[in-house]
Amino acid sequence: MTNAPLTAFGPDFPFSYEDWITHPAGTGTIPKDALGEPVAIIGAGAAGVIAGFELMKMGLRPVFYESARFGGRLRSKPFEGTNGVIAELGGMRFPVSSKGFYHYLDLTGCETRPFPNPLTPASGSTVIDLEGETHFARTLQDLPPLYRDIAAAYDEALANQAAFPELQAAIKAKDIAAIKSIWDPLVADWDERTFYDFVAHSDAFQKLDFQHREVFGQVGFGTGGWDSDFPNSMLEILRVNLLGLDDEQRYVVGGVEQMLHKLWHTAPDCAHWPQGTTLAQLNGGATRSRATALSRAGDMIRVSDQWGNEDSYAAVLATCQTHLLTTAIDVEEALFAQKIWMALDRTRYMQSAKTFVMVDRPFWNDIDPATGRPLMSMTLTDRHTRGTYFFDNGPDQPSVICLSYSWMTDALKVLPLSDEKRVDLALKALAKIYPGVDIARHIRGAPICVSWEADENFLGAFKGALPGHYRYNRRIYGHFMQDALPDQEKGLFLAGDGVSWTPAWVEGAVQTGLNAVWGIMTHFGGQTSAQNPGPGDLYPERAPVRLPD
Repeated sequence: MTNAPLTAFGPDFPFSYEDWITHPAGTGTIPKDALGEPVAIIGAGAAGVIAGFELMKMGLRPVFYESARFGGRLRSKPFEGTNGVIAELGGMRFPVSSKGFYHYLDLTGCETRPFPNPLTPASGSTVIDLEGETHFARTLQDLPPLYRDIAAAYDEALANQAAFPELQAAIKAKDIAAIKSIWDPLVADWDERTFYDFVAHSDAFQKLDFQHREVFGQVGFGTGGWDSDFPNSMLEILRVNLLGLDDEQRYVVGGVEQMLHKLWHTAPDCAHWPQGTTLAQLNGGATRSRATALSRAGDMIRVSDQWGNEDSYAAVLATCQTHLLTTAIDVEEALFAQKIWMALDRTRYMQSAKTFVMVDRPFWNDIDPATGRPLMSMTLTDRHTRGTYFFDNGPDQPSVICLSYSWMTDALKVLPLSDEKRVDLALKALAKIYPGVDIARHIRGAPICVSWEADENFLGAFKGALPGHYRYNRRIYGHFMQDALPDQEKGLFLAGDGVSWTPAWVEGAVQTGLNAVWGIMTHFGGQTSAQNPGPGDLYPERAPVRLPD
């Protein structure tokens, strides 16, 4: 069984979402008198569109409110004058263990290819530049022993402090009892301890000097440096490792945002709705405007938009960043319990910045006659660019360089700068690593940049739970279970990767969106098939462990 593929099965709530949404019995049914009833969905990102798609299949009528751009943080921005040459400003690499997400990718016919991460065949080669010293490598074995010592030490720390091999084997086997027996005690042990604590005080790293920890933070494992996550709860990092979220990643050819646009126009078999019905048709071809207020109206919830339009719904799904529920949207306080308000407000988002340029061709593949190596390689560095990635669209075709992908303090350094200044700084940093390469000569068009913390609709890129945040996460994750709530708190549901246990990964948005589907179905008096129980049916017996308050 342990040879089974790794999927995002738990560990907090071990439930197979991919099996639920693909089962022949379907995800559930609602009573006849509820067919055609409208449900408001705030946010047309992954969680909202996927939840709306599944609710439409049940016979409900999703009504979308979107504050700015369709797609949320699955944002693929094309370079002007091109066809399919894009900058992935949000999610750009998708681990194959995200089976729920890949179900919708496959459903919409999107093509994926291996992401050019460091030391992978997809990148071809990697350059690591730290403290002015540069190393060229194609595999880990090409790097100095220090790097292999770091990789071995981290594996040892995971095995000794988190029973990692046994726990990952249980996840692969979908052995719920084994997962809970190992994971639940880890929650109590590591909720209030940081990632850095896990590394620095492990026996494995205690045998090594500070430089090893420093290089581990700068270069990390899998996709790059992890020092920006050092203050985070170790539970957040363990989930990434356990579920293979940092391994075997792929990107979507032509941009991941297209998946949501295709799903918007996909006509599945639906209860109640005639053949050929799509989310686009049910919404008149476009979403409504920004939701500005939520309030109770008897048994209904009233949604107001920015133009003063008001409509009432039996159920509302909010998929926006949680901070918007305490800032941009005027939410009646009685709609959530105070402990939920505390959890929403304490959610901590991390900063992230990207700088992209389009170039005339993939010139980095040219061979330097002096070294016999490519002119440039996927680059990890302690300079402010941090990570540089190359996207090859074919010989002599316009291609893309992500000059810089950075987080937290490194992202804040460029926050006030113009796009042109960001490119200039990145080129100067890369010139010190590749002194003979004139990158600017190949740049075409205008750069494309993003700082997610500067976007009023996001206020940050993704959640990064701090020590002590597990209880907050459990409250908002389990909010879709509403039977025990007082009537004034029922009907408003939450979803999105920030509500999930796996922030920054779209699978978390998918899973919480599907939790909300079950909750909304139940709110309308619906139920699942006995042959295909949903997440709420199994939640009481598999729920995330509760820590004492």
